[in-house]
Amino acid sequence: MKQVLLVGVGGFAGSVLRYLAYLWIDKRFEGVFPLSTLFVNTLGSLILGLIVGLFIKSNISPELRLFLGVGICGSFTTFSTFAMENVSLLEQKDMVTAASYTLASIILGMVMAFAGYWIGKSL
Repeated sequence: MKQVLLVGVGGFAGSVLRYLAYLWIDKRFEGVFPLSTLFVNTLGSLILGLIVGLFIKSNISPELRLFLGVGICGSFTTFSTFAMENVSLLEQKDMVTAASYTLASIILGMVMAFAGYWIGKSL
């Protein structure tokens, strides 16, 4: 139960941070390019990579990894998890799975977003 609470509290913090990033970035740099999403996705990837690297060296506790990695990074951006999973596959020299996962994630994500959009408009 402690782990669930750590992830939940981290998730709350991550989602609030994401919204604050949107307010701070998109309100200052108006335009078509989704700058705040790019920012949170790349920053989240950096932070999750740092957390995993520190965890491997045993410098952080499993509870802190859950709070920061799954909770905060998980709600700040899911792209960070996607990126870190690909890093892991590439470290294992599993290029085929990494490429397949990347392509499937992008293509299926776009197809499902379009399907949801179409269904939503049709209701």
